[in-house]
Amino acid sequence: MSAAPGDARADARADVPARTPRLLRATGAPGPASAAVFAVFFLSGFAFSGWASRLPAVRDSLGLEPDEMGLLLLALAAGSVIALPLSGLVVERLGARRTVVAAGTLGLAGLTLAGVAVALHNVWLTAPCLFLWGVGTAVWDAAMNLEGAAVEQRLGRAVMPRYHAGFSFGTMAGAAIAAGAAALHVPVVIHLAVVLGLAYLALLVATRHFLPEGTHARHEDEPASAARSFGAWRERRTLLIGVVVLAAALAEGSANDWVSLAVVDGFETGDAVGAFGFAVFVTAMTGMRLLGTRLIDRFGRVGALRITATLAFGGLLVFGLVPSLPVALVGVLAWGAGAALGFPVGMSAAADDPRRAPGRVAVVSTLGYTAFLAGPPLLGLLADHVGYRSALLAITVPAAVGLLLAGVVRPLPTAEPAPVVPVDPGTGPAPAPDGVAD
Repeated sequence: MSAAPGDARADARADVPARTPRLLRATGAPGPASAAVFAVFFLSGFAFSGWASRLPAVRDSLGLEPDEMGLLLLALAAGSVIALPLSGLVVERLGARRTVVAAGTLGLAGLTLAGVAVALHNVWLTAPCLFLWGVGTAVWDAAMNLEGAAVEQRLGRAVMPRYHAGFSFGTMAGAAIAAGAAALHVPVVIHLAVVLGLAYLALLVATRHFLPEGTHARHEDEPASAARSFGAWRERRTLLIGVVVLAAALAEGSANDWVSLAVVDGFETGDAVGAFGFAVFVTAMTGMRLLGTRLIDRFGRVGALRITATLAFGGLLVFGLVPSLPVALVGVLAWGAGAALGFPVGMSAAADDPRRAPGRVAVVSTLGYTAFLAGPPLLGLLADHVGYRSALLAITVPAAVGLLLAGVVRPLPTAEPAPVVPVDPGTGPAPAPDGVAD
């Protein structure tokens, strides 16, 4: 028996985190903090794209073959995968602001030194520098997601997808500057030194407007940090949320690495059309992340995730099976829109209970980023046997699993609101006026 329209709307509202009390919103100054989180997400994407967009020049300078280049990039992946499980402990001890600054310092320094190593044509020096970047960017990512979830709880409405859209905008800006630097034949070391130096200065300014110190600290009545953080690996709901994020990360990462090649090889077309196919995916993903907050407010987390997971599943099928390039690009559009919300919604769900958020976000981040980094290379091995388009059909399996598990992101009915932390003018922003929204 179908529910009445009023009942359906009530179910959707129950699936959106409850609004935070007025005192909590005012004390935490969520408006400046929200803008700061968006800026930090933007800077993360900006730094990543500045490096990734210059990989052809890096390969040529180091004289590496494709398989050797893949091994070099594994150093970055190894740093991230090792650091992510520990990121929750770091945030609890240092707070999100100091963690982002420390991790950003380590990561951006490592990436800058990697540019120096490339200029020296020294692959053995480049690898450990990329490892440092992997460690720094992983902890930076986990900390900014925790801060974003805390701000979202204070605002009382879904905003995490917009923060992840900020990352997408950052990658676009970084790629545009990198393209200009490449066209002007600017050496990689100079390009990275300038853009990463500016990114670091902006990071120091933005993090000054994070929520007050103590927002992510352990409470006195909670067990020891390490026991609680690693105990999150035994929580069924946390692991299932991680699987949902894993599915979204595979859908996004596989497109980042292979959709342009799949368009070129699968439809026997030129590189420009392949690049256009990738642009369609990125544009669809960014657009859905901007619109996703309204989708979540209207249908709740579970409803929004089911809609987008269905889009991703259908888009992958269309792209992998239809013989027409224009129709296949429509599939890419649906695929990009469908892959947009799994990661941000999963992070919000993992952070529902602020007291256990650091450990749970670390678990979900580890599962998601492991899939994001390791999945596409494995897909490439499959493509050697069946072709890129057919290989990408394998992503429909995790997409279907993510669709079936969407219900696990429903907000916890017993999750306590984030604690009200007194604002110290020396460590945090001043209280916002009553009613600040963002």
